[in-house]
Amino acid sequence: MNVMNARVQAAMSAQWGLVTRPQALAAGMTADQVDRLVRSGRWALVRRGVYAEAPYVASLTSHAEQRMLADRAASLRVRDAHVFSHHSAAYVLGLEVLREPGPLTHLTRPGIVGTHRRAGIAQHLAPYPPEQLQLVHGVGVLGLARTAVDITREHGYLQGLVAADSAMRVGVSREQLCTVAAQMYCWPQSTVVRDVIASASPGADSVGETLMRDLVASLGFGVPEVQFGLTADGRTAWCDLRLGRQVFEFDGKVKFLSPADGGFAQQPPTDVLWAEKGRQDFVSGFKLGVCRVTWADVWGAGVERARERLRREFLRTCELFGTDVADLAQFRPRGARPRPQVRRPAYRLLGWERWAA
Repeated sequence: MNVMNARVQAAMSAQWGLVTRPQALAAGMTADQVDRLVRSGRWALVRRGVYAEAPYVASLTSHAEQRMLADRAASLRVRDAHVFSHHSAAYVLGLEVLREPGPLTHLTRPGIVGTHRRAGIAQHLAPYPPEQLQLVHGVGVLGLARTAVDITREHGYLQGLVAADSAMRVGVSREQLCTVAAQMYCWPQSTVVRDVIASASPGADSVGETLMRDLVASLGFGVPEVQFGLTADGRTAWCDLRLGRQVFEFDGKVKFLSPADGGFAQQPPTDVLWAEKGRQDFVSGFKLGVCRVTWADVWGAGVERARERLRREFLRTCELFGTDVADLAQFRPRGARPRPQVRRPAYRLLGWERWAA
């Protein structure tokens, strides 16, 4: 028997498929009815005292969607006015970021001193001007530039570099990042923020490319050029990174997956692979070394091993072809690289309504 009434359903519809126990009781349900819905498996306990319909919770399969639901459930338990910030804002904004070591709900609000962490919620005292606040489907979040800077201060250089690259990829300028940073000149980790802003690039097309750039820079042979282009015989190819006469290409699995499987390949995997071979042959024909890099090389236990491989391949290319690329000037594209379509994740900000429909 469906014991939910129209008022409970309206509450869920207004707050992302969630309802608190006090709200359900105020809408006319009894405590026993709420408990029976949970015991029967029709309602899922998202957070203590916060519920959602179980099929809806099961439909949220990505980490970002699951985190957004958890963040919103936490938000319902905080009575004081607040906005989402840090990683909690990043997911709402569709900003590509590295996962937190231990997921927290990040809320920014006045009235507390410093950062207080309790029951999986980090509440930050962090003043912000009105222009840094955005409303996304009714959800108050701090904007892209502020979020990238906040993640840098919270998690350090590498997490911050990924967030800053991601923000610049969707249109945030270095000047906007600097403006936010200037308002935090005496805050903790402000020097790391400045380092991140100086190193950030809008040329990285993915988190993997950002991590690869940091890895290549760590080899100690200079700062790699982002998006190195070559054109000849009616063909133009853009390489992710160049250092000397060595180019580095990041291979993400999404290149070979169809959109239905979470990728962006418009052809069968064999055709994509064959086209990539032709592209590598074209680049290698200019007497350039080509180094392929995957996620396992830039994140996790394999980073140090990958660093040694990249150093070895780079030095071998130097032995074969040197480092000077002056002879390639005539083959450089005259215009800027066409920007690829930015694929911001289509997270279901109002997913409960879509599922319920």
